[in-house]
Amino acid sequence: MAVSNVYYTNMRTTLQENLLQKLERLVKKAGMMDIDFSNKYTAIKIHFGEPGNLAYLRPNYSKVLVDLIRSANGRVFLTDCNTLYVGRRKNALDHLDAAYENGYNPFTTGCHVIIADGLKGTDEALVPIDGDYVKEAKIGRAIMDADIVISLTHFKGHEATGFGGALKNLGMGCGSRAGKMEMHNAGKPYVHTITCIGCGSCKKNCAHEAISIENRKASIDTGKCVGCGRCIGACPVDAVCTMGDEANDILNMKIAEYSLAVLKDRPNFHVSLVVDVSPFCDCHGENDTPIVPNVGMFASFDPVALDVACADAVNRQPVLAGSYLAEKEHTHHDHFTDTHPDTNWETCIDHAVKLGLGNREYNLITI
Repeated sequence: MAVSNVYYTNMRTTLQENLLQKLERLVKKAGMMDIDFSNKYTAIKIHFGEPGNLAYLRPNYSKVLVDLIRSANGRVFLTDCNTLYVGRRKNALDHLDAAYENGYNPFTTGCHVIIADGLKGTDEALVPIDGDYVKEAKIGRAIMDADIVISLTHFKGHEATGFGGALKNLGMGCGSRAGKMEMHNAGKPYVHTITCIGCGSCKKNCAHEAISIENRKASIDTGKCVGCGRCIGACPVDAVCTMGDEANDILNMKIAEYSLAVLKDRPNFHVSLVVDVSPFCDCHGENDTPIVPNVGMFASFDPVALDVACADAVNRQPVLAGSYLAEKEHTHHDHFTDTHPDTNWETCIDHAVKLGLGNREYNLITI
């Protein structure tokens, strides 16, 4: 049975070594610099944080990776795709504003930020994978144009997937708007008629003539709609909404299939920081108190083993008093399932193993 190496260091420091220096030592020991970065485009996939949420990773961590890659003559950029939901990261202009507001700019990170799926989330590459649920993944084009993919993940809880780890960062995070539609929804978008102003922007952007305007209100013919999500990005008042009706287990498996589309056939490496483990995603405009103490930093070439190692480490931690998890019944012997009982994070892991993305079994190497 295959076993992957996962490297780990805690968050303790000394007068001789701070956390950023520890991170550099970790990724070097884990083998990141064995990748040939010279004159290659490297995408560092990261979540810039929804403004108002303070649990996202500080940009200082990304600069460690950027400096190492640039020292190897690599051409590196930080990237994410636009969101499906209404917020500060729905289009590239607002998304860049949010990233800069949270400290992600060339002066603090040493490289540029590129929103991978373009201005309105429609700049995508179609990647055939022939999965159980996804036949053709829709990935932000700039990510697919890269030669190398590095994930830098804030490991935390998630209300739909149990936790947000490397696979969630890669699969959901790299999906274009249409890709996120495919993962989150079994159905099609709809128009919130009270909000709709009948401007026709959605209709102009629909390539399938699925939208009509009557009495200054838009409506979508679900028989013609293909679920591309362009109308969501086009609406100036956020009146076009998604059902969000996909079952959590299927959502998790679609994320695994999208991760495969992102990673296959090119070098990749993965880093997860298990700090400020909030119960909900960093897409929230707020962050609740952490559910467990800070654990440490993990790195591996195997995103599946990395996620399992991080989950195991969290589950060994005591629950913090006063947290969201402390208010829940502890009946599952799993902090993530106890936090969100309607989720099962292992469905994503099991499906990723089936797809050949990595292994559940790992050697934890402490440095």
